[in-house]
Parts: sequence; structure tokens; C-alpha cells
Amino acid sequence: MKPVITRIWHGTTRVEHADIYLDYLKKSGIPDYKNIDGNLSVEVWRKTEGDICHFWTVTKWNSFDSIKNFAGKQYEKARYYPDDKDYLLDFEEHVEHYETFEY
Repeated sequence: MKPVITRIWHGTTRVEHADIYLDYLKKSGIPDYKNIDGNLSVEVWRKTEGDICHFWTVTKWNSFDSIKNFAGKQYEKARYYPDDKDYLLDFEEHVEHYETFEY
């Protein structure tokens, strides 16, 4: 069985921006993920800790080539959008990739 590649990005916002940022993700990153051949799924995870809200986008792909079609040659770097600066507290440089085996 060929493994699926799971890509995980993490970012944080102030809790008062959490819903606005989620809506922004629905209009920016999520459509971009879904429009790439080889994208198998998109999940957004959210967790509030005090006045900070953590976001993870967890996407599954059929290959690293598909991820490169989304993120470019430097696919291990995070991809950001222009309005991210209005919400995100920091800009983590890298994302995580994992071989994922489903049974």
C-alpha cells in the first residue's frame, strides 16, 4: 500500500480573531488546497488556550509532487497569504510532513 502524505501547518491568533480567521481560511487556503490535483482531504483543527487560539491545517496528499504543486519547490516551508498578517501572531517557517498509513 502506498502511503498518503499528511501535511500539517500550525498558526496562532488572538482568541477574539478565531472565528474571523476560520472564515478567512475557508476563503483563502482551503479552496487552494482543494483545487490541487492529488489533494485528498483538508481538516482544520482549532484549540483555545487562554487568550490564544491555535489552528492546524491537516491536509492529505497522494504524493510529494502534489504538495509541490501547492507549495512550490520549497514545499517544507509554510505558505502564507497576504491577509494572514492581520490575524496571525507569528509565522512559523516550516510545516510537518508524515507518511500516513490507513488500514
